[in-house]
Amino acid sequence: MTISVVIPCRNEVNAIEKCVVSILSSELDIGNTLNDIFIVDGESDDGTIEKIEKLTQLDPRVKLISNPDRITPIAFNLGIKAATSDFVQIIGARQFISSNYLQECLNCFEQDPKIGCVGGAVENSYTNETSEIIAMAMDSPFGVGGSNFRIKKESCYVDTVGTPMYRRSIFNEIGLFNEVLVRNQDDELNYRVTQAGYKIYFTHKATLQYVVRASYKGLKNQYFQYGYWKVYVNKLVGSVTTVRQLFPSLLILGILGGLLIFWINPIIATVYFLCLFSYIALSFYFAIKKTTDLMKLFKIIGVFYILHFSYGWGYLKGIIDFLFLNKKPSNGSKKLTR
Repeated sequence: MTISVVIPCRNEVNAIEKCVVSILSSELDIGNTLNDIFIVDGESDDGTIEKIEKLTQLDPRVKLISNPDRITPIAFNLGIKAATSDFVQIIGARQFISSNYLQECLNCFEQDPKIGCVGGAVENSYTNETSEIIAMAMDSPFGVGGSNFRIKKESCYVDTVGTPMYRRSIFNEIGLFNEVLVRNQDDELNYRVTQAGYKIYFTHKATLQYVVRASYKGLKNQYFQYGYWKVYVNKLVGSVTTVRQLFPSLLILGILGGLLIFWINPIIATVYFLCLFSYIALSFYFAIKKTTDLMKLFKIIGVFYILHFSYGWGYLKGIIDFLFLNKKPSNGSKKLTR
């Protein structure tokens, strides 16, 4: 079996070499081959391209593809189109896979011919205290809402995975990534995977390190876009793909709605403040499970709120734009924020 790796990339001069080295260090069984690594660069201007060019000289399997549109799903598709292997592995430039990652994914495909996509477990890493706080919050089920590839400890069938490997043939059957979707393009593709009768599998045996962003503002923008584009994905597929995506927006509506009506009746006020207190108490409970350091504890709670409210506001704006106003994604909304 042969594998092609696709890495979408822009301005990752500090990470791209380590990412590629982790892939080249993969240990594969006899008969399995890593054919090529396509780094699809979105016109980096921080020295990333020069570093990639050096990597291409060191190993001919490393190849550079230009992505002038700077849109993630376009990068995915450019790499997939260039790939001729049996399987396509997608890896972020700030992700470093374990030496057994590729082989463990292949093992899963062998165990069930109806598996169309496999992904492993994400282990968050950090570069400073800010990214450490964000990593701790994202390692919590309270922070990411039970996302399997971040907190799951056992292998199982799921609705989506991070850092996925796909059968190359599946793209011929269901099509490529939707290039309109700046975020959540994997959700929409994985929906088509399952609709075509294939399964998505999470394996805890394959692990990778993900370097968490070191900016609260960047995290806010990222999760706002996740929520915003999730609504457009739902519109495209004609249904809500997961129940958990609804909770952040319902939380916001509950808080705002409660502020408007709690004064009408003491029972309503009691229920409202009990619910609000329960949410705050849960945030403390899950933060304490991560640290006993008082300063870090309050920062983790703050990140919980960034994750929930950014996603929720994005989701509500998506409902207004895509469902009520029936807007199409604009060029401005397609800008990938970091």
